[in-house]
Amino acid sequence: MQQPEKYNHCPLEPAPDIWLLGNYFINLYLVRGRRASALFEMGVSAVVDDVIRQLEGLGIAPDYLVLAHPHTDHLSGLPGLRQRYPGARLVAAEGARNFALHPKALPGMISEDAHITARLGEVGLPAVRPSLQTLSFPADHHVVGQTEDIDLGGVTLRCIPVEGHSPGNLVIHVPGKEALFVSDSLGFHYPGRGFCPLFFTGYAPFMSTLVELEALGPAIVGPGHQGAITGPAAAVVFERAREAADGVLKIVGDGTGEDAIIAEQLFQKYYVDEFTLYSPENIMGCCRLLVRRAREALESV
Repeated sequence: MQQPEKYNHCPLEPAPDIWLLGNYFINLYLVRGRRASALFEMGVSAVVDDVIRQLEGLGIAPDYLVLAHPHTDHLSGLPGLRQRYPGARLVAAEGARNFALHPKALPGMISEDAHITARLGEVGLPAVRPSLQTLSFPADHHVVGQTEDIDLGGVTLRCIPVEGHSPGNLVIHVPGKEALFVSDSLGFHYPGRGFCPLFFTGYAPFMSTLVELEALGPAIVGPGHQGAITGPAAAVVFERAREAADGVLKIVGDGTGEDAIIAEQLFQKYYVDEFTLYSPENIMGCCRLLVRRAREALESV
């Protein structure tokens, strides 16, 4: 894994009243208005205490907890954050709760959260609390079914449901700050090196989402991992994401072996550097799913 000089460098303030929290690997974004504040991304259990410490250092208790999507590394911090901020309103896209609470989901989520906790400890980011044991997801959370604005007081938090990566997937646009928080909707971010595309629910909707988000013209793009993208890089980030997705389509289309062999090729290509934070079993499963979705896209042409 390539190691930056400092993993635990948060909070950072890429724009006034916007902060990047968590650590180098697991990113959460705080947006503050005159009346309220919102925390986007829930991270993993291992970052919860650092995030709470960062929030307390800023003197901010979030009024909203906004879930990006119900995958382990974006959800398993929710129980700890809800315990610390019980008055905060949970906001999630339609379908997120059902996906997260599916009976088959929890064992894998617990296992992967424990793996990530151990890996973070190995690189000098030890957890204070035990890893995820169970997950609660309140039925009375606010469900976003279509684009919806939350007024924080002089700052608009625009919640946009998008497709391509995960069921129940949200991105956040802050128009007044030219900021767009995309989580994994562009793929897994290798800073300065591009993306591993993650079109788990479909190549076509993933690419349509890239077009939709690029049209917003953000100056700050905030993925869920390895920091925000600003300056000239923000202008080309969507093209880099498209190139990565098309690259997977080409690998699958040109492949002459069985799909299991092609999935192994993708695994060897992408399971490097920061992606080794995750278990090899998890990423191998992701590669198999990418091959399946790529096959579907190629057969639909």
